[in-house]
Amino acid sequence: MIVPKYAAQDLIIWASSILRTCDIPPHDADETARLLVRSDLRGHGTHGLVRLKSYLERLKDGSFNPKPNLVLSQKGASWTLDADGALGQVVGSYILNAARPFLQNEPLLWINVHRTGHLGALGVLALEAAEAGFICLLGQRTPPILGLPGFQRPAIGHNPFAFSAPIGSGQAPFVFDMACSVVARGQILLAARDGRTIPDNWALDTQGEPTDNADAALAGMLQPSGGFKGMGIAMMIECMAAAFGAEPEAAKTTSMKLPTSGAVGRERAFFLFLNPAIAGDANAFTDYMRHWINYYIESGDSESRVPGQRGDAIQIHCDKDGIFYPASVDAELQILGESLGIIFPNPISTKL
Repeated sequence: MIVPKYAAQDLIIWASSILRTCDIPPHDADETARLLVRSDLRGHGTHGLVRLKSYLERLKDGSFNPKPNLVLSQKGASWTLDADGALGQVVGSYILNAARPFLQNEPLLWINVHRTGHLGALGVLALEAAEAGFICLLGQRTPPILGLPGFQRPAIGHNPFAFSAPIGSGQAPFVFDMACSVVARGQILLAARDGRTIPDNWALDTQGEPTDNADAALAGMLQPSGGFKGMGIAMMIECMAAAFGAEPEAAKTTSMKLPTSGAVGRERAFFLFLNPAIAGDANAFTDYMRHWINYYIESGDSESRVPGQRGDAIQIHCDKDGIFYPASVDAELQILGESLGIIFPNPISTKL
């Protein structure tokens, strides 16, 4: 079987051109494209270019704002960003660029984010914070999508979050990224697109019964990872991302309906940054990080690793050999490009 593989830079240029058709400024389009492709580079296929079509839909229906007026209010080490409906990748890059100089002299920074678009793969944003030398915890509230067996409707968002920490020079950062569901909704969207069944512990139908039908799952609700434990973590993120720093009318205006395309617009999120070099001894921090990580890896078999190492290995491989997509995603991207007169890049090689 021949599978086309594409150069990351070619994909970034193409995706940026696609985004500019919706009147997005070049810098914002470039940054959004870069982060989407980096998600693909690191194996986060559900949050890479497969999201591009739904982003265009949200830009066209007004859920995302192509030319937002980002307003940052600073109060000591607690900031609030009104993202004005900006693409989440634009928001993530803006926040890290604003936080970096502040954190050169301060040990921590908390940022509430209002009205942001879908932040994409949170682990990629967390990774870039760790690459800058910071510990980072971030999360985004989503409309209700989780339920437990017997529930008649989704009760709370799957509220994804990510955590990262640097390990030191020459080491891939520790990066942990998850939604509070058994599986990301993007996996079910892909299964529905391909006409595949799903494991029956992933989701419930509209009657609160387990289902292996992807379309029934999308109409119903996802199951929380670890049952009540996952539900508890989702509640924690709801408190931090949505309730803490909420505007006076938030309880009346917050959406309880998930867009059918899965790309959430104008939601709330939070970023917490810690700088170990200011809070304490930077060398002692990285020494201890390596100490426990080495002990952890040596405790398992030859395949043992910590979160972040697999993504780093995939990125190194894809940077060298190119990125390939499932046939259905490849076809969708080809069609999207043709519909806008921006032809998808030629492959750099094929894989047999």
